[in-house]
Amino acid sequence: MKIEESNIKGIWIITPRVFEDNRGYFMESYLKDVVAEKTGPIDFIQENESMSHYGVTRGLHFQKEPYAQSKFIRVVVGEIFDVAVDIREGSPTYGRFFAIHLSDTNKKQLFIPKGFAHGFCVLSPKAIVQYKTDILYNPASEGVFRYNSPSLGIPWPLSSQEMVLSEKDKKAPFFT
Repeated sequence: MKIEESNIKGIWIITPRVFEDNRGYFMESYLKDVVAEKTGPIDFIQENESMSHYGVTRGLHFQKEPYAQSKFIRVVVGEIFDVAVDIREGSPTYGRFFAIHLSDTNKKQLFIPKGFAHGFCVLSPKAIVQYKTDILYNPASEGVFRYNSPSLGIPWPLSSQEMVLSEKDKKAPFFT
C-alpha cells in the first residue's frame, strides 16, 4: 500500500497493491495500522455507499463541530472527480482545494481529515462510492457550500448544464 500526502496537509492518497491474474484481482483496500501511521489513529465507525449516474454532483458538504468527520473514500464502480476544500479556521491552506480522479480502474483512495468540505461529480455512466466516517452523521450539524463558488475556482470537468444537483446543493451559499 502506497500512501502519499497531497499538496494540502492532512489529505492522503492511498494506492493499494493490486494482484491480478486470469481470475481477476485481489487487493487490501484498507489497513488500519498502515493508514494510521500517516493519519494518526482513526476509528471508523460507519461505512456509507452511494450510487449515482453520470453528471450527478454532490457537495460541497461538511459536518460542523462537534460532529466533524474524517472520511476514507473509494470508488467501487466507475469514475468520479473528487474534491476536498480546507475549511479549518487558521489553516495556512484555508479555502484551498485538492481534487483527484478516483476510479475502479486506478483504485486510488482518499483520506480527508476533519475540517474539510467534500464533494464529487460522476464522470462514468454510473459510479458506486463507498466511504468510511469516524463520527456518525448528524443532520443538525450539516453544512454545504455551492460547488461552483467563484472564490474556490474548482476546475470541474463537467459544465453546469451536465451536472445533476439536489435542490439543497443548488441553493447552497457560496464559499467566502
